Amino acid sequence: MDNFPILSLITFSPLIGVLILLFMPKTQGQWIKITAIAVTLIPLILSAWLYVKFNSNVGGMQFKEDLPWISIPLDRETQGLSQMSAYFLEFKFTLAVDGLSLPLVFLTALVSTMAALASVYIKKRWKSYFIWFLLLEMGMFGVFMAQDLFLFFAFFELTLVPMFFLIGIWGYMDRERAANKFLIYNGLGSAIMIIAFLILVSTAGFTQTAVENGVTIHYSGDLNVITENLFQNADSYVNQSDLEGNVFFLSDTMKWALFLMLLVAFGIKLPLFPFHTWMLKVHTEAPPSIVMIHSGLLLKMGAYGLIRFGILLFPDQAVAWGTVLAVLGIVNILYGAVLAFVQKEFKLVLAYSSISHMGIVLLGISAFNTIGLEGAIFQLVSHGLISALMFLIVGSIYERTRTTKLDELGGLAKSVPFISGILLVSGMASLGLPGLSGFISEFLAFVGLFESHPILTAVGALGIILAAVYVLRGVLGITYGPSRTELPAMRDARFIEAIPMITLVAFIVVLGIYPSVLSEPLHQTVVGFDQFIRSVTKMGG
Repeated sequence: MDNFPILSLITFSPLIGVLILLFMPKTQGQWIKITAIAVTLIPLILSAWLYVKFNSNVGGMQFKEDLPWISIPLDRETQGLSQMSAYFLEFKFTLAVDGLSLPLVFLTALVSTMAALASVYIKKRWKSYFIWFLLLEMGMFGVFMAQDLFLFFAFFELTLVPMFFLIGIWGYMDRERAANKFLIYNGLGSAIMIIAFLILVSTAGFTQTAVENGVTIHYSGDLNVITENLFQNADSYVNQSDLEGNVFFLSDTMKWALFLMLLVAFGIKLPLFPFHTWMLKVHTEAPPSIVMIHSGLLLKMGAYGLIRFGILLFPDQAVAWGTVLAVLGIVNILYGAVLAFVQKEFKLVLAYSSISHMGIVLLGISAFNTIGLEGAIFQLVSHGLISALMFLIVGSIYERTRTTKLDELGGLAKSVPFISGILLVSGMASLGLPGLSGFISEFLAFVGLFESHPILTAVGALGIILAAVYVLRGVLGITYGPSRTELPAMRDARFIEAIPMITLVAFIVVLGIYPSVLSEPLHQTVVGFDQFIRSVTKMGG
């Protein structure tokens, strides 16, 4: 089983569904839905097996798959009378998982299956919808597994095209504007990212091999090579005469520039204030099943990229900006919470809530200790589950009432008690009620930050109080009290709606009462991150 390509199977298994759907008549709507949902179960089962087989007692990457992909000769230079240097640009197909990416891979598989079930609300062009849906799922898997900068970028870009069409075709009234805004903002972030990646590849992404009459130099986006060159081999390479003119040495100014570029690139996806406005349009105009993926998974790609590339490749700069990152996190928390409180549209309440909760991720990262980093990753998983559940319920409510405006809803507990009960549980999880996943993630992030920034921690904690206010205002206003408008007779959750609701609630409760399910595979990796950051920065002294 050591050579079993489990990661490739997880990543590309959605293509099975794409190929099947391409040959199915578009009139077979019911079978198209069944096929697509069944295909999402394949990576879910495989990722569950991966989670069980993951060795929690060791850090570092596991299940690594490393294959050559593309090699492009650049040029050849004569050095002296007998030596030749050959240069190649390489793209490698390298996949692996560690304690950071493993939970996000499983979260992607789980939320994707739940969103596929929630796609029962889609009314048109089911074949095209599910083809784009499965391509989006494949891209997300690749993002969380890729260990080559070019491969990561390719998968990252792959997620943009399906989302653009899923928003622009199946969204609500202002869907085209929302899709365009999504593409413009995320395209700008991708442009900044690829520039930073190209600089890294052309400086720190090389290896050299001695051959007859010279050396062969390979430039690639291999994350291990770049990390090794930046932190382990710098002194030995800088002075080698055979690399004169190709030295990868990066000045402090260039390192700061790259760190800030990656912070902005991934901050747009996170989203980081003030790069958040595009996300509000997506949350309100995209169909609920797609917002489940967007809020539950795509926002997490920003935090994942920031940790994997921004923090771990430039720890000196990240630590020096620790206070700034904490302040940015607090701005996200308070800004999102205050504006969530005054919204009259429940989808906007949840959108601003997502901004606020992503601020907690920044707080955990800025702590630069094991507890804080664990809290940040816990928050990614917890918020992914909670936000997916929230928008699943939003879809159910809109399907029955044709509105999600708070001043037009009320008293739904009488008509749809099951949906109302699930909404109440999700609201309690969002505000951090003990016994649910939201409490664990927030507790760890704030405790981690308290060690270095107690005052900022106290200010950020105000967001928890505000969260209780806006969540209770929205949830209780919808479920209890008199109906504010005359609503049609409603049927409670159907079986296909109840399955994802119960499943997501179950995971939220399990993480709340048994957090070691997540902390065990996560801990050694986070300890390794903490030790690495301390060893290469002034924190080590």
